[in-house]
Amino acid sequence: MLAIWKREIQNYFLTSIGYVFMGIFLLVGGVMFFLSNIYYSSASLSGMLGNLNYLFMLIVPILTMKLLSEEKRNKSDQLLLTSPRSIWDIILGKFLAACTVIVISTAVTLLYVVILAVYCDKTYPALIATNYLGFLLLGFSYVAIGVLMSALTENQVSAAVLTIGVNLFLQILESVGSSITIPGLSFLNTVISWLSLYKRYNDFSGGILSFANVIYYISFCGVMLFLAVRVIDKRRWSEG
Repeated sequence: MLAIWKREIQNYFLTSIGYVFMGIFLLVGGVMFFLSNIYYSSASLSGMLGNLNYLFMLIVPILTMKLLSEEKRNKSDQLLLTSPRSIWDIILGKFLAACTVIVISTAVTLLYVVILAVYCDKTYPALIATNYLGFLLLGFSYVAIGVLMSALTENQVSAAVLTIGVNLFLQILESVGSSITIPGLSFLNTVISWLSLYKRYNDFSGGILSFANVIYYISFCGVMLFLAVRVIDKRRWSEG
C-alpha cells in the first residue's frame, strides 16, 4: 500500500494535476476568506469552509478521475492486478494519496487561522478544529465516491462527470427529502436525513463534535472503497 501511495503522490506532483487542484482550491479559498472573514470582520471560518465544500464537489474529481480509469484504459491495471499486492492495498493506496493532497491543500489554509489569531480579539480554537475535522471528513467522502466512479469506467472524463453527478444527486436528494410532506412517506425524510453527508457536516460547522458522525463518514468511505474493490475483483475474474 505504501508503494502505491508514494507512486500516486509522485504522479500528482510530477504532473499538473496536484498543482491545478491546489491552485483552484487556494485561489477560491482566499477569495472566500476575504469575503467571509476580512470583509465582515468575522472570527469564524464556518462560512468559508462551508462555501468551499461546494467547490470540493466540483474539483475533487480532478484528483480521482485517473486513479483507476486511466490504468484500465492503458491496460496497465493488469500489472497491478497480477502483483502480490491485494486489491485492497491498491485501492487504499490510491485513496490515501488523493486524501493526502486534500490534507496538504487544507493545511495551507491554516494561515487564515494565524491571521485571525493575530488580528481578532477572540478566536474559538475548538470551533475551528471541529470545522476543519468535518471539512476533511466530507472531502474524504468525495474522494471515496470518486475512486468508485473511476473503477467503473475506463474514461477519465466519464469518471469525473459521474463523480460530480453523484455528488450533486446526493445534495439534491437531501433537499427533496426535507420537503417530503406526503402522509405515509414522511419516514423517507428521516431516512434521507440520517444518510445525508451534508446534514452531518452542519453539526461540525456548528461546533458539535459527534463521534457517531465521525464513524459514519469513515464507514461511508469504507463502503465506497469496498464497492470499488468488488468492481476491480469482478473484472479480474471475468478477464482471467
